Amino acid sequence: MDEKNVVIVTGGAMGIGRAIADRFARDGSAVVIADVSGASEAAAEISATGAAAIGVFCDISDPASCNEMVAEALKAFGQIDTLVNNAGLYSTLKLTEFTDISPEEWQRVLNVNVMGQAFVTAAVLPAMKAQGAGVIVNMSSGTPFKGVPYLLHYVASKGAINAMTKALAKELGADGIRVNGVAPGFTMSDGVKANPDQITKLQEISQKARVIARDQLPEDVVGAVAFLASQDSAFMTGQTLVVDGGAYFH
Repeated sequence: MDEKNVVIVTGGAMGIGRAIADRFARDGSAVVIADVSGASEAAAEISATGAAAIGVFCDISDPASCNEMVAEALKAFGQIDTLVNNAGLYSTLKLTEFTDISPEEWQRVLNVNVMGQAFVTAAVLPAMKAQGAGVIVNMSSGTPFKGVPYLLHYVASKGAINAMTKALAKELGADGIRVNGVAPGFTMSDGVKANPDQITKLQEISQKARVIARDQLPEDVVGAVAFLASQDSAFMTGQTLVVDGGAYFH
C-alpha cells in the first residue's frame, strides 16, 4: 500500500464536505470528491493548489452509483484509506410538525441519510479489508443528543448514524478498520445560507445555547474529522465527537 493517504469525501463539493476535502488536501492526502453536482469543479480547484484530487458523480442513495464511485477512486489512486460519510439532506428540509411529515418525505430522508451512508460504507469495505486497514468517519449531528423538534425525520436519521457507528466499530475492528463519528451543531454552511428560513429560525437559538456564542462555520468541524482520520486517534473507535461550541455536554 502506498504511503499517500487516499480520502473519499461524500458531499465534498460544497459546505462542510468541501472544507473537509480542503483540509485533507492541505495535509497531503489524495482526495476523491463524491457528489451529485459540482464534484469535478471542486476537484479541479483543489488540484490547482498542487494536491491530488478527482471528482466523481455519486448518488449515495443508489448502491450501484456508490460502487462505481469507489471503482473510480481505486482506478485513480489504487487504495482507499479514509471514508468521510458527509453527504446528506438537511439544509433544504423544512421545519415541520411531526404529524405533518409525509411518509414520502420520511423515506426520502432515510434513503439518503441512513441508507446512503450504509451503501457507501459497503462499497469501500472490500478495499479496506484487503488492505487490513481503514478509517471511516460518519458525519452525524448534534440534534439527536439535544432532541431538536420539528425535524423528526432528520433527527431520527442522525440518531441511526450514531448507532451504526458503534455497531460498525464492533463489526469491523478485527479487520483493522476504525469507525467514528462527528456531530456538528447548526453550521452556517453554503446550503444553510441558501435557505434563509433555516437561518431565521435556528441561528439565534443555536447561538444562545452555546458556550462559545458565535456562528459555527464549516471550518470548525474539520479538525475533529482530521483527528479521527489520523494516527493520533489510533486507539479510538465507536465514538462520536460533538462539535457544537458547547451547546451539549455528554
